[in-house]
Amino acid sequence: MSALQIVAAVITLGITLVGIVMVVPAIRRFIATFKLGRAENRGDHKGERTVTLLREFLGHTRMARLPVVAAAHWVTMISFIVLSLAVLQSYFQIWDPTFALPIIGHFFLWEWVNELLGWIGLIGIVWLIWNRRKNHPARAAGLDGRRSRFFGSMFWQAYFVEIVILVEILCVLTLRFFEYALDKTGTGEHATPLHYPLTFFIGQGLTGLGAPTLKNLIVLISLIKIVTAMVWLITISRNVTMGVAWHRFLAFFNIFFKRYADGRTSLGPLQPMIVDGKPVTMESVEEMDEETTFGVGQVQEFTWKGLLDFSTCTECGRCQSQCPAWNTDKPLSPKLLMMTLRDNAAAKAPFLTAGQEVPDALNAALIGDTGYALDAPLTAYNPHGPDAVIDQDVLWSCTTCGACVEQCPVDIEHVDHIVDMRRYQTLIESAFPSELGGLFKKLESKGNPWGMSARARLDWAKNLPFEVKVFGQDVEHLSEVDYLFWVGCAGAYEDRAKKTTQAVAELLNTAGVTFAVLGDGESCTGDSARRAGNELLFQALASQNVETLNEAGATKIVVTCAHCFNTLKNEYPQLGGDYEVVHHTQLLNRLVREKKLVPVARPDDASTAGAASTAGSVTYHDPCYLGRHNGVYAPPRELIGALPGVEYKEMERSGEKSFCCGAGGARMWMEEKLGTRINLDRTSEAVATGADRIAIGCPFCRVMLSDGLTAQQSDGDARPEVEVVDVANMLLAAVRRGEG
Repeated sequence: MSALQIVAAVITLGITLVGIVMVVPAIRRFIATFKLGRAENRGDHKGERTVTLLREFLGHTRMARLPVVAAAHWVTMISFIVLSLAVLQSYFQIWDPTFALPIIGHFFLWEWVNELLGWIGLIGIVWLIWNRRKNHPARAAGLDGRRSRFFGSMFWQAYFVEIVILVEILCVLTLRFFEYALDKTGTGEHATPLHYPLTFFIGQGLTGLGAPTLKNLIVLISLIKIVTAMVWLITISRNVTMGVAWHRFLAFFNIFFKRYADGRTSLGPLQPMIVDGKPVTMESVEEMDEETTFGVGQVQEFTWKGLLDFSTCTECGRCQSQCPAWNTDKPLSPKLLMMTLRDNAAAKAPFLTAGQEVPDALNAALIGDTGYALDAPLTAYNPHGPDAVIDQDVLWSCTTCGACVEQCPVDIEHVDHIVDMRRYQTLIESAFPSELGGLFKKLESKGNPWGMSARARLDWAKNLPFEVKVFGQDVEHLSEVDYLFWVGCAGAYEDRAKKTTQAVAELLNTAGVTFAVLGDGESCTGDSARRAGNELLFQALASQNVETLNEAGATKIVVTCAHCFNTLKNEYPQLGGDYEVVHHTQLLNRLVREKKLVPVARPDDASTAGAASTAGSVTYHDPCYLGRHNGVYAPPRELIGALPGVEYKEMERSGEKSFCCGAGGARMWMEEKLGTRINLDRTSEAVATGADRIAIGCPFCRVMLSDGLTAQQSDGDARPEVEVVDVANMLLAAVRRGEG
């Protein structure tokens, strides 16, 4: 062995030993931290979960929202995994520069894969570094760079990881150059384009260096490659909160243990509130003592999956870029929230796992007044800083729209964690926005958010040209009709929503679909109460409704409210209420396809055979709880497309990337005191399409967008003829023309 080889061998063996010694405690620390969390069963359907993991990992299905980034990340990821074998080979090349891996070392297909991944991996990582630099907050427009999805991310960590990958790939390619040249100076058995398809043309020019020099260069590059890999390992072992690096390992577990084994996004129903490992019900509440704690008041009270979520966050900022609260200059960033919870958990875990008392400096309240600034709304806990980890404005800015969950490439379940913290604040601390106090009282006393009498629930039906059947009066059992029409609180009490209720009732009657309503037997589904953290109030309302529905024999329900739709369809089964629930746009679309409802063009459109210009244009706003939470995107658009002479104009943010109206998560009942109003942002986008009508499929959206449009029209920012209408109202007008 040469002196260089001896030195290289000592360095590589020494630094490798240090890396192993340091990474083992880091892994044990992760496991100990996750064990601090509450128990949660995520180990069912292991075969299906494995298929989901492979699909998301190999197909990058969760990253496809940004196709170019997804492609660059995929080749970089595959290169990182496959070329790890090159690091193993380098250990042997320190001792023998001519060494090749047994069996596959000179197998031409392996060599082709190696070189192809080397070059495309190089392109991919260079592009990712350039993209991160291009989108640096300092270069982004907006409030202090907030419009960059990388705002708040740890840049030194990201650049460190990317540069390590870049160095590793460059070393792999450089070794291939030298290996070709060395082989060429010897037997030349493998020094052909078959074995070096993408590097021989460079290696050919290095043959003049001579065998001794080439061997030394191979040893030197192998040394650089191993040292770089071990420096990376040592660095991340010292930084267990370095999500941009650790996600390479943790993401596999986070995807495998996601809520749904079949790979569905973790949206729709909220997870039940758990106490002592069991879901809270009205019956179980009566058996609990006064010291029982609800929700999450300290970071260790999250489930182990929640703690895994926080550690897995890659800081990519996709959730942040889609969040309606963040985009309207509020302090909530889903990414920064996960980072803060991760840092807080990491700071407290060593004391908790050792059974020691957590120092007062680390034992601050999870939620409180932090005195945040918009340029730093969320930070890792500072012992000399505020008396809380997360500001209450952060917690209550969330609309639970699900954009963060839908966008996350590693399946973090942000909404569930936010609601768990709200549950503690509402039920234990009684620390919630003052407006919610009035909401809770109205729901408790009147069974609806408007605080109106149950007797008024049928007022919407008084002027209809036919009789609406009421369960208990005209119908003894719901099996006598096709559907129970769940009117909802907005549909019964809110004037604009009443028009949708009337339109749906008239359309069903025209199509020959029989239905009945519960009348004053209907109560609020509890959606807003649950998302405001008042799980006990939700349980009371939902239990009462499930009992009523089951006694009435409900099996098929049609609703006009996206929030009622989600609650009845996805959350009532948690309480024993299993029904076939359809949104009115789904049912009406089916009736149009079956020719039971026939929309007709306006008379002045007949000669133009449905020309778009004469009938106006329409854009459609996707309700979050219909679209993202339940995947219903096509039916409303198909209904609009079935209207003769209507030109459809899609908003830029639509479908999975639709922007919230601002009403979800009980925000319907709270004032927006921070930043700009979410509904104004969304209305501006709708108006910018040039459409004459903004179509909606949810009464909450109708209220928010109507108010936003009115404000814009008052300021002269929107044409006075633009209006917000439900898809059902548009269909009814077209059907009436046919009847006329």
